[in-house]
Amino acid sequence: MKVIRAEVLGFCMGVRRAVDAAEKALSESDGSPCFTLGPLIHNPSVMASFAERGMGILDSSPESDFPDGARVVIRAHGTTPDVLRNLQEKNASVIDATCPKVHLSQRRVREWSEKGYSVIIAGDRNHGEVTSISSYCAPGTNVTVVQNSDEASGLELDGKSVLIAQTTFSPTEYERIIDIVAEKCPEAEVFHSICSATMKRQEALLALEGKVDGILVIGGKNSANTRRLYESAVKISGKAALIEDESEIPDEFYGLSCVGLSAGASTPDSVIDAVESRLMKGRN
Repeated sequence: MKVIRAEVLGFCMGVRRAVDAAEKALSESDGSPCFTLGPLIHNPSVMASFAERGMGILDSSPESDFPDGARVVIRAHGTTPDVLRNLQEKNASVIDATCPKVHLSQRRVREWSEKGYSVIIAGDRNHGEVTSISSYCAPGTNVTVVQNSDEASGLELDGKSVLIAQTTFSPTEYERIIDIVAEKCPEAEVFHSICSATMKRQEALLALEGKVDGILVIGGKNSANTRRLYESAVKISGKAALIEDESEIPDEFYGLSCVGLSAGASTPDSVIDAVESRLMKGRN
């Protein structure tokens, strides 16, 4: 069997930065409790490793009763000003691992909403990053989240608007939304905020088309960017599967001559290596 890895796959800069911050928090804790604000990343093996070493997970809602004096890592998705204030009141030692690209989106919506612009966010309305970004809008701002171009078609825009995307949003879908918003509101300000890492992973996956007999996409099944990679894999390959680790490789893949590998931005190198190793060794 031959295994071809997509040219770009696995940890992105923001996730690696967050994981490194959590590792440092544990190593410097001196026995004090350590937590991440919500699941650090959407990867079960990484989260299990942190849990085994005593890293807890805090509910990220503003109403949470945070423990006093804990070390708390803010994940790459970021959080809200209300949560940060709550943590400060509890004398928490906050390690901010918010992705710099998310920080930029937070600043942008704050700046433009203070100018009186309505804010449109293209993304998953239940995603932590979308919650984080929207929370930085000035009080009273009209904020709308659209998850796809169909929802964007229903927008009613008659004034100043600004459009921004979740950093892991589908580039193709965002272009469709941009066209719709531009038609409804030609003067709308548009930010191309999708992370280049997201686009490069998609491009690298598409480059596997015609070169492999099947594609395995490796990553957490609740990861937005991994799920979009899988959706793309289904379109370009007759065989595609989304797996979290080597134990989930479908039997049919062991009989293929050439398998392509892609992996979401929350997938560590060790998991990718283990999948490739299992494929090369065979089912047994």
